[in-house]
Amino acid sequence: MKAAVLFEPKQPLTIEDVTVSNPAPHEVLIRTVAVGVCRSDLHFVDGIYPHALPTIPGHEAAGVVEAVGSEVRTVKVGDHVVTCLSAFCGQCEFCVTGRMFLCIDAGVRRPKGAPPRLTLGDQPVAQMLNLSAYAEMMLVHEHACVAIDRDMPMDRAALIGCAVTTGAGAVFNTTDVTPGETVCVVGCGGIGLAAVNAARIAGAGKIIALDPVPEKRALAEKLGATHSIDALSPTAADEVVEITKGGVHHAIEAVGRPQSAATAVKVLRRGGTATILGMLPPSERVGLSAIDLLSGKKLQGGLMGSNRFPVDIPRLVDFYMRGALDLNAVIAERMPLERINHAFDELRKGDATRSVITFG
Repeated sequence: MKAAVLFEPKQPLTIEDVTVSNPAPHEVLIRTVAVGVCRSDLHFVDGIYPHALPTIPGHEAAGVVEAVGSEVRTVKVGDHVVTCLSAFCGQCEFCVTGRMFLCIDAGVRRPKGAPPRLTLGDQPVAQMLNLSAYAEMMLVHEHACVAIDRDMPMDRAALIGCAVTTGAGAVFNTTDVTPGETVCVVGCGGIGLAAVNAARIAGAGKIIALDPVPEKRALAEKLGATHSIDALSPTAADEVVEITKGGVHHAIEAVGRPQSAATAVKVLRRGGTATILGMLPPSERVGLSAIDLLSGKKLQGGLMGSNRFPVDIPRLVDFYMRGALDLNAVIAERMPLERINHAFDELRKGDATRSVITFG
């Protein structure tokens, strides 16, 4: 199969002929149809986060089940599926207490000594985030995918695998926005726009979008933002506080930069909560001041939207099918796998919303 392989950080990916293994017990072979180009992949490509090499990035995907291994119970051949990087074992403390998104049990990967899922010649290829989706095929644990409505367009379904699950999940699961509460979303890429859209679905009162790109702010308003502000304005945080008469109940950071995380804290009202979704550089710290603590403010992470993806993803698909979740406007460009490096270049510029790699 053709796949985009990363051999060295900060170097372009190359299209290689990679061999994919046959499904072992509990494994599913998926023909990839569409993959979103996410900033999380870029962090690995640019070496901000380390990873075993060579590897195939890509984690925001949708496809069709081609084959299943023995003991697979959750999907069948022909199913349309969305993948999710938060594969879960179903047995650890996190899983049995309802926090499947925190599961890191090795049981979703092949055991040591077993043949690798992916090889380039006789060299093993490390699987990134349990998926490695920039490839014509994916071989994953059955708990890394979920069947969806076959009428769902696959390029839009792919976005649900990460951006929408993360952004909408931050609203529905991590913060549990109450109707009428105020929300500020810092950053209007794929994740931030999903958070804006979800805040509207959840019945939030004022929804304020911050981004330096005018086109992204306009799109945020189309998706439900009641106000939008240039994130680079020195008075941006003060404007949010003024609009909401004291600050927001929930601030959602969807960029992954220290400055945007600091803004998320600054726009909170007394008792408000800041949720950080972006992948900050590993050495960075985000905190609350003593005055923030005395004001009852809270700071939390929101890994993958605190998802229960076998339940959440079909529901998000249903939101789209009923017209409540707008994914059509989020896709900026569709392109073949051969243009993956161009997609990353566009992502580095920060102007576009979401590029999608499509197959066949």
